[in-house]
Amino acid sequence: MYNYKLFVLFLVLNFGALAIGSWLMDKGPTTNWYLNLNKAPWSPPGWLFGVAWTTIMLCFSFYMTSLVGYKPVTYIWILFFIQFVLNISWNYFFFNMHMIGVALFILISLTILVGYFLFNFNADMGKKSLLIAPYFIWLFVANSLNIYAYLKN
Repeated sequence: MYNYKLFVLFLVLNFGALAIGSWLMDKGPTTNWYLNLNKAPWSPPGWLFGVAWTTIMLCFSFYMTSLVGYKPVTYIWILFFIQFVLNISWNYFFFNMHMIGVALFILISLTILVGYFLFNFNADMGKKSLLIAPYFIWLFVANSLNIYAYLKN
């Protein structure tokens, strides 16, 4: 039976991460610093970030709810909270501190961790692993944008 309470908990935590990340970025995308930043020519329009992260967090909530049923719960929660901290801290270091290199390190670490979720638990999760694929793919886009910003600014 599907654990709806656990799913709601993951929804709250994942969308809470987005809210904390937004709060930590403050007015980041509208600041002079960001507006004057050399950004990658393939940078998506601003509205796409909201659509992407909403989709990612919905899928990730389904994924995490399923994963908790397959592996030792403590281990999964530790990995989840490391992901949580990495996800929200990028906003602070990129937008508030303007530390593009540190933000890139955080993003690469997050990508490795999400890749670990995807590939390490694939045998247990089967087709449900596809639920974390949007997160993993989006992180490659985000890495490319962050690398460009790091190299061109």
